[in-house]
Amino acid sequence: VGHTDNHEAKKRLGHVTVVVVGGTGDLARKYLWQGFFQLYADQIGKGHTFSFYGGGLSPTEKGTPLLFGILKELACPPELSAERCTLVKDQFLHLSKYHQLKTTEDYEKLSQQIKQQLGQEGMVEAGRLFYLSVPAFAYADIAEKINNTCRPPSDAWLRVVLEKPFGHDLYSAQALDKKLSDQLKEKEMYRIDHYLGKKVVSKILPFRKENKKLLDPIWNKHHIERIEIVLKETLDAKGRIQFYDQYGVIRDVLQNHLTEVMTLMLMNLPANLSNSMEILQNKLNFLASLQHVDNSNAVVGQYQAYNGEVQEELNKTKDYFSLTPTFAGVVIHVDNAQYEGIPIFMTSGKALDERVSYARVLFKNDVFCIQDPNNVQCKSKQIIFYLGHGNLQYPAILISKNLFKPELVSSGDWKEVTEYKDVNVLGLPLSDYYIQSPVTPREAYCELISHVFFGRKDSFISAEGLLASWAFWTPLLEGLSRVFPRVYPGGEANGNLLNFQLQGHQVAFSHEAVVNIINPGAKDNFQVMQGKYRSSEMVSAWAQELVERLASDLLLAAEEAIREEGQFHLALSGGSSPVALLRALALNLYTFPWRNTHIWQVDERCVPHTETGSNFRSIHDLLLQHIRIPYFNIHPMPVHLTQRLCVEEDGGPALYEKEINKHVNGSSFHYILLGVGQDGHTASLFQDTKLENDEERLVILTESPIKPHQRMSLTFTAINRARRVGVLIMGKSKHELVSQLSRIKGESSKYPITKVQPKTGTLIWYIDYDALLG
Repeated sequence: VGHTDNHEAKKRLGHVTVVVVGGTGDLARKYLWQGFFQLYADQIGKGHTFSFYGGGLSPTEKGTPLLFGILKELACPPELSAERCTLVKDQFLHLSKYHQLKTTEDYEKLSQQIKQQLGQEGMVEAGRLFYLSVPAFAYADIAEKINNTCRPPSDAWLRVVLEKPFGHDLYSAQALDKKLSDQLKEKEMYRIDHYLGKKVVSKILPFRKENKKLLDPIWNKHHIERIEIVLKETLDAKGRIQFYDQYGVIRDVLQNHLTEVMTLMLMNLPANLSNSMEILQNKLNFLASLQHVDNSNAVVGQYQAYNGEVQEELNKTKDYFSLTPTFAGVVIHVDNAQYEGIPIFMTSGKALDERVSYARVLFKNDVFCIQDPNNVQCKSKQIIFYLGHGNLQYPAILISKNLFKPELVSSGDWKEVTEYKDVNVLGLPLSDYYIQSPVTPREAYCELISHVFFGRKDSFISAEGLLASWAFWTPLLEGLSRVFPRVYPGGEANGNLLNFQLQGHQVAFSHEAVVNIINPGAKDNFQVMQGKYRSSEMVSAWAQELVERLASDLLLAAEEAIREEGQFHLALSGGSSPVALLRALALNLYTFPWRNTHIWQVDERCVPHTETGSNFRSIHDLLLQHIRIPYFNIHPMPVHLTQRLCVEEDGGPALYEKEINKHVNGSSFHYILLGVGQDGHTASLFQDTKLENDEERLVILTESPIKPHQRMSLTFTAINRARRVGVLIMGKSKHELVSQLSRIKGESSKYPITKVQPKTGTLIWYIDYDALLG
């Protein structure tokens, strides 16, 4: 089903009641009443009649002057003459009324008033439009009141507009969605993101459609160098701290506005731009293709005065520190054949040097200029969706002239700009661009209010799209909740302090912040240290140096094995321990002989490999997708056979054992990397794992005390046959375990890791200083 077009709307001519709940608030004053006045001016004489209610908590005698104080200040739409505007405005004020909306009885009175007016004037009801300009915590309660008291007859429509935030993370968004869907149908809810009402944003899909033949050959990884989606603000959060400190820049801007822009730029083009269901499905498919982001893909900052503003506005003590970021830079990658490898730089912040918002596609330039580097063919090739402010000051779509001459995106209300101001936009003078701009820029809320009136759902956020966006952003938000943001002074003084860069798939600030270190302790003087632990070799260092040393040792082991046997068999365990190592292998060791390396699993959870809880999925996301390794050198554990997970009769362990015997000489891996759980388990071999009858088996099914309970694991027989076994232990949480293990001689049934004793191979412990020293 596509969106309701104007023709369909005209079939339901009649009276429309508009209710702005929170009608005397800041948003209503700045934007909403102007939008409804514009709607009224547009619809005069077209068959609809209107009544407008401003709803609020205040009693009528207090709310009425507030509402009419706002309405009298409304600006005239540019298409109306001054004389005509005066007449239309008088009519609009005559149709407007304040109504207290606090209790269920208040909503019942409103409903009776609407029915009474319809009956007295003999009008047919077309529909009711409720705009909830209130804090999100009030949505469910108001939705229940509307559902129970204010529903129109079944042949009239009900539309309820909701402002962001729609939740705080995936779980709160799901809870809010459940509460709202108990009261309202999905087709009745219009979740507004005002960015979708911006002229340029609304034309991204039409621009791609109009220029499809020119864009199709270049809209891919072979031609696009990078994508940038930017919203910079000069304003701070002062006066909004109560809201802002709960949300921060990622929830406020990236999760919604900038994610929507990215989606429109990179989703598959729908066959029909009027089909909101097809657009929604394509959006969902794109969001599902985004690679997981975590702390390593983002940097965050906080302007210097912010914490003082928090202490003041939230009545916090002087020793209170907020970790809420006011700046974020994130690099996103897409996991599909069209866009893989293209970095998407997404950034926003408050108290920056300028106010500007744009989305830019920068193309690779394959021209080499021997002379005249200022020739247009030698300059950057780019398409910019410019949303406003900055050097240009007006919204526009800019296409560099060395790319192609575009079709006009919309002939009626868009124009080609041919007079150029003497300014540069992202490195090029305006004369180097083909520029398209709206004939008459219209405020985003005016656009979207019109779309609500006509039932156009394609400009609004669906429940599925909202939850898909939160599912993508929530893991990063959880990871950043304990990260101290970099403090920046604000404005021009920021200099290069917030510049960030991509290193492989990891993101870091380009310049170190100046930090004064007072009284460095003894720990700061340690570098890599070698010694003995449980009668075996031990390497200790701070986490980063330790991981680099382990990666280097793996490289030496691989080169040695390949010299002797032509291939290197490496078995990797799951869990959190190897994460940093896998990143280091993927990003830094370009000389690693992957073509001659076979990757095996030490253990696996009994979940499909595509799920995030799968160890293989983790190895894939952190390592395999970033390296060039032959497909047939990858050996995932067969936990999912005949559409079942880890069923004994399916013989998964025997299959994996057969594969090991086939490829690995003497079933002796060149290197097995293990971690250790806080309970002393290793691989998926736990304290209660029974191995008496499986002494010669290499692979078995086991039970974990924590979910998911079922696992597949190499046995100690397989582990102890290895040429080298590395045990990686990191973090303060492992300090107690490391101390306990150091006191135990030989094996202990309580700590399965003590059973790792290679028969002829070497065991090396890699323990970082946090785990070693606490």
